[in-house]
Amino acid sequence: MPRVLWIPATAALALVVLPVVGLLTRTDFARLPELLTSPAALNALRLSLVTGALATVACVLLGVPLAVVLARAGGRGMGLLRAVVLLPLVLPPVVGGLALLYLLGRNGFLGYLLDVVAGVRIPFTTTAVVIAQTFVAMPFLVVSLEGALRNAGDRYEQIAATLGARPWTVFRRVTIPLLLPALGSGAVLSFARALGEFGATITFAGSLEGVTRTLPLEVYNQAETDVDSAVALALLLIVVAIVIIAVARPRALEGQRL
Repeated sequence: MPRVLWIPATAALALVVLPVVGLLTRTDFARLPELLTSPAALNALRLSLVTGALATVACVLLGVPLAVVLARAGGRGMGLLRAVVLLPLVLPPVVGGLALLYLLGRNGFLGYLLDVVAGVRIPFTTTAVVIAQTFVAMPFLVVSLEGALRNAGDRYEQIAATLGARPWTVFRRVTIPLLLPALGSGAVLSFARALGEFGATITFAGSLEGVTRTLPLEVYNQAETDVDSAVALALLLIVVAIVIIAVARPRALEGQRL
């Protein structure tokens, strides 16, 4: 390895580490337990964990079939479909939140139908938080699973079909086991993305304490009134993110060995 690479590598590492160090230097460690156990912080943490878990379940239920379709289906339109699926990765989250609002809000065509037919209003509810988190997190799962399927190839599925297995049996007995290592890492990464979601959530769901104010929104809210509290909650998010990365990386490496 060329030694000159250490220069930009060190700069890149500093770009990631030094802001965290800046937070640590600003932290009031004497008040840290008090700040982290305040009712607002605990409510935000609970809401983040619950909605993040529900969004991850939704990502798995919707993303697994989508990844299989992208990896196994042929046709010229698959490239365009893949680009649309990955759109939330490059869209500013606020734009995603606006799109959801004008789809499911009272002035959106689907939101209007839900309101008139079923009396259901989604924006500015906990359900809206889950939808926003799923919107931004699902591409992480789809990318992981599609890559795992392409690396594994389809020879096992073809052999099973040749032996007389029906398509659903092939999917359940062959495709799903091939996906399991990547599914673990993809689900953890989706959960991490959902947990840190801010822009789409505040645009589509608002910031109502105990209802839609997740931990990132609580950090933003506290930054305007109590900087020490905002810093403490930001450190909590960083710790959670490090734990998630530590859990996800070994599984990601397992997925690469498929």
